[in-house]
Amino acid sequence: MAAPFSHLKDLDYSVVQQCMHCGLCLPTCPTYDATKLERNSPRGRISLMRAIADGRLEATEAFGDEMYFCLGCLACMTACPAGVNYAELFEHARAEVEAKGVLNNPKRNAIRGFSVGWLFMDLNRLKVLGFAMRLYQQLGLQWLVRNSGVMKLMPKRLRELEAMTPDIQPALSADLIAPVTPARGQRRYRVAMLTGCAQDLIFSDVNVDTVEVLARNGCEVITPPEQHCCGSLHAHNGEWELAQTLARRNIDQFPPDQFDAIITNAGGCGSHLKHYASLLKGDLVYEKRAHEWDKKVKDIHEWLGAIGIEAPKAPLAPSCDALPNCTIGNRQSAVSKWSPTTSPATSATARKLRASRARC
Repeated sequence: MAAPFSHLKDLDYSVVQQCMHCGLCLPTCPTYDATKLERNSPRGRISLMRAIADGRLEATEAFGDEMYFCLGCLACMTACPAGVNYAELFEHARAEVEAKGVLNNPKRNAIRGFSVGWLFMDLNRLKVLGFAMRLYQQLGLQWLVRNSGVMKLMPKRLRELEAMTPDIQPALSADLIAPVTPARGQRRYRVAMLTGCAQDLIFSDVNVDTVEVLARNGCEVITPPEQHCCGSLHAHNGEWELAQTLARRNIDQFPPDQFDAIITNAGGCGSHLKHYASLLKGDLVYEKRAHEWDKKVKDIHEWLGAIGIEAPKAPLAPSCDALPNCTIGNRQSAVSKWSPTTSPATSATARKLRASRARC
């Protein structure tokens, strides 16, 4: 009888044994910096993962808690001399936790089932939630809730979540961006634009600006109004099969052989979108297409840096700061490809902030 599938035991062992325990990752890790406990470090977590891969340890509640204590910032990957693929280990470890059900409880299962398993599997559902949140804000209900003192009666966690409620845009990308935006002047490239899920609700104006900049720089931009979640939320939370389902949907909607590039402007999404091949490894139908997909996905800054950007004609502010977030800098490795520079043509100086602590 075949042994049951295990995300860590059946993972390519060369990935698990890459870590040589040198400790250079420790100063970069926010959780280790906070606790100084070995188990809260990348090195400690990899040791736990390897113990499971070797059959010396089974996934437990303590193991699950540790995997979810990790922030997933991947700063450790920038310091590792052995090139350990911590991102892949991290995702498989969380998938192992979910497959074994060691953290299951009714409350957690209900929240994950609603959000990860239902809401983000169909973005029309998310748009309905976004519409309700917009009404909550525009009708003054949010102001009333925050100033009436009623939140003091609510549980602490609910108070914290309400305080973090983002401002919902008055219109979504599908209402603002045409399905096909022609290039301004000569068409040099044909690209697809991923509008995202939370990105669309909170930053649809940034999506509009992204399409305009692409068009001004010779790109015909294809932006289907009905799109899918990239699956980043699912992969990072151990829902491997759901992430695979969404990856297949995106590859079908944006066949990589039909575009010069597939553009994303959300750092967290981009870090996942560039690794569909590992997610769909062994899929006889999609693996080859996933490799082509990975090559075509580009962060907007990375793409503009590659094709050359037309200098804006309007005067700009004398200086600005560019802060690459952790996923752009650590997993996408795209920072060096869009390093801001001083340009006489733009009369602006952009200063890139390099500190990894600033990104976290």
